Amino acid sequence: MEIIQNADVQDINVEQVKAEAGRFYAYLQEQMPSIIGFCLRVVLAIMVFLVARKLIAWVLSVLKKSLTNMNVDEGVIQFACSIAKLVLYLLVIFNIGISLGVKESSVAALLGTAGVTVGLALQGGLANVAGGVMILLFKPFQVGDYIIQDQANGCEGTVSKIDMYYTTLLSVDNKNIVIPNGTLANSTVINVTARNHRRLEIKVGISYQSDIHQARNILEKILLDDPDTKTDTEMVVFVDELGESSVIMGLRVWVETEQYWPVKWRLNQKIKEEFDAQGIEIPYRQMDVHIHHEEEK
Repeated sequence: MEIIQNADVQDINVEQVKAEAGRFYAYLQEQMPSIIGFCLRVVLAIMVFLVARKLIAWVLSVLKKSLTNMNVDEGVIQFACSIAKLVLYLLVIFNIGISLGVKESSVAALLGTAGVTVGLALQGGLANVAGGVMILLFKPFQVGDYIIQDQANGCEGTVSKIDMYYTTLLSVDNKNIVIPNGTLANSTVINVTARNHRRLEIKVGISYQSDIHQARNILEKILLDDPDTKTDTEMVVFVDELGESSVIMGLRVWVETEQYWPVKWRLNQKIKEEFDAQGIEIPYRQMDVHIHHEEEK
């Protein structure tokens, strides 16, 4: 009897499985058009996104070329392209969401909520955007300028890119330095190359036994003979300080900004060579110690 009952139970289970499979197959048959339609929409959305990415790249290139032909500052071009890229991609995502069946009101509400959430979470990012706008409006520096940010503890380099959030500097040893725009907008920035000319100042010490007038004549002749010094403007040679172990001589002359460092290095070398040739001693820092012995009584 138990064997017969077990066989009946197994038959019932098999019939239930067959019934469930039949219902599931019928459900698939009923939903198949919707599934196929959704898959087609997904494939179409992917194709639209790929095509839209190509179109966005083309629009950005046209925008950049147009702004360049209008002689717009390079930093403004980079910032405008960053904003345009963000806006265009948001529009593409919005349209793709609608094509997948999401209602416009739902997408708008989602974007609004996401915007508020991201805005609260990324207040620093918004500050960077505002800082970038201030940099472009007031132009404390432009692409190609050499700047020093927060001279005491900051960094320096040539401005290579001004994006929506960050400004990229290129250091003298070819390193990329990325600084948030908000930090630049709220810190002291020294623009080294803002002017066409810079005043060069060099100081050198000579011994107290050397002739000050001779040293002065040597320095003046070096400045007059150098091809890159602006001798038609302010050129001064002076005694700057009577130091502990030397007389500090100084000179000031105007040079072109691009030639500042080459001229400084060349003048330093020329001063050393001329002082050595004409017997002007450049002393090093030293201390004389005198010991007095008391006679024994």
